Amino acid sequence: MFDSIKRGINNLKEDISVIYENDPAAKNLAEVILCYPGLHAIIAYRIAHKLNKWNIPLIPRMISYLTRIVTGIEIHPGAQIGKRFFIDHGEGIVIGETTVIGEDVLLYQQVTLGGTGKDCGKRHPTLGNHVIVGAGAKVLGNITIGDHVRIGAGSVVMTDVPSHSTVVGVPGRVVQRAVVDEDGNLMHNKIPDPVKTELESLRFEIENLKKQNY
Repeated sequence: MFDSIKRGINNLKEDISVIYENDPAAKNLAEVILCYPGLHAIIAYRIAHKLNKWNIPLIPRMISYLTRIVTGIEIHPGAQIGKRFFIDHGEGIVIGETTVIGEDVLLYQQVTLGGTGKDCGKRHPTLGNHVIVGAGAKVLGNITIGDHVRIGAGSVVMTDVPSHSTVVGVPGRVVQRAVVDEDGNLMHNKIPDPVKTELESLRFEIENLKKQNY
């Protein structure tokens, strides 16, 4: 029991420290503890998840439901979430029952890690380590997102994504070069647009053909 309490305290310390690392708006400890719904949601999830593993009925789902009312974040108690998980802002986030999330993962607001139907068994995505999912992105179905993947804001991802990739668009497409800042953070306003790139390539070819005909 004491080991479990110690692990819980260590997890809480890591959850708080990762907020300071990722959010420059975090000014002091009191502000982080009282004003960050993502932290409240992950604390409630860890309690509900533990009770769910003990096969305690109803109470884990009630904790999840009440947390959704208070924070706007819904995390199913059955989901598996690794260390240093950070939810930035968090309103509208949904994490399904069979979702698996690795370590050092960052989600922005309105992200859905959901299913695609009424399939039984593993029906939600698996995210590797050091994954960033941009605001409004939807990652759906029993798919695997590799390590160090960046998913752009508003993307809809329904197929596996290899490690060290950046995904953008609807449906999500893997682009070859991740656009990150010097610290390795995804720059959502500078993500390549694969559709625009393809159209520009076609326009360039048409212009060359016109010149050849003239």
